[in-house]
Amino acid sequence: MKPMWGRRHLIAGAALPMALAAAFAWVDSAAAQAYPSRPIRLIVPQSPGGSTDVIARLLSQRIGEALGQTIVVDNRPGAGSLIGSELVARAAPDGHTLLAVAASYTINPALHKKLPFDPVRDFSPISQIVTLPHIVIVHPSVPVKSVQELIALAKAKPGEINVAASGVATSTHMAAELFMYMTGTKMVPVQYKGGSPSITAMISGQCHLNFAAISTAIPHVRAGRVRALAVSSAKRSAAAPEYPTVAESGVSGYAHSSWVGILAPAGTPRAIIRRLGAEAVKITRNDQVKALLLRDGMETVGSTPAEYTSLIKSEIARWQEVVKAAGIKPR
Repeated sequence: MKPMWGRRHLIAGAALPMALAAAFAWVDSAAAQAYPSRPIRLIVPQSPGGSTDVIARLLSQRIGEALGQTIVVDNRPGAGSLIGSELVARAAPDGHTLLAVAASYTINPALHKKLPFDPVRDFSPISQIVTLPHIVIVHPSVPVKSVQELIALAKAKPGEINVAASGVATSTHMAAELFMYMTGTKMVPVQYKGGSPSITAMISGQCHLNFAAISTAIPHVRAGRVRALAVSSAKRSAAAPEYPTVAESGVSGYAHSSWVGILAPAGTPRAIIRRLGAEAVKITRNDQVKALLLRDGMETVGSTPAEYTSLIKSEIARWQEVVKAAGIKPR
């Protein structure tokens, strides 16, 4: 009796995965060619007016023109951005529902015992659009003019320096927590409802220190109302190149910036992800767009889906470590 799986069967068996791959690639390509077939909804899980909303509206206009379809920005704030994010996680993976997120997206997993979605498994990253460095500022009454002097003062007076933040577990708050974690200092975070109120508290002398958004802080720095020490990003900020980084100032390895990027539901055809990503990158390379965003302290990035995926995973791991070290209890 001849063996059931002869050479002919082995060849056919080997060809099957190739045939399936080709079939999936055809379906993927066909989906991209038909896309978009109706208006696209871009969910912003924060209130109108913030950095995430600004970027979403810029993308909606320019990507919409490139795709020949309307993109509607839909603000769905609430629960620290979880409501809007869950809405997209549960949406059909056809590219017609997208999500604009900020750095808080990668902080939330460390702050919640259970999320209504998996931030890695339930989404397909498209591109990181911008990065938003912070700037370390102090009230003029604080007797420090450098990061090293700030560290020395904080160690000499543990628990006596108040740090203004734009809310619990916001990017500004976590920038301060990361600083304390890496320098072995103890300061007291004071939470305000937004960046502007936290700056007002600084100017009035209610707080001593702030890791503020550059766009919010720079006008007050240049008016002499607060003193700038350094920027939080890995390299000097194009919006304020005269200030050194925290790492340059002696805290080796310190780097933190907020950012805004866009995601799609997991399972969205790769061809659609690639097309949206390519259009996003075109926007970030536009000189007019770069200049417009830099006025607000935002620097364009335009990462690939793979690069953005890597950022999200590494940031989730880092904030889990920092939140644990800071003693912040998950809710």
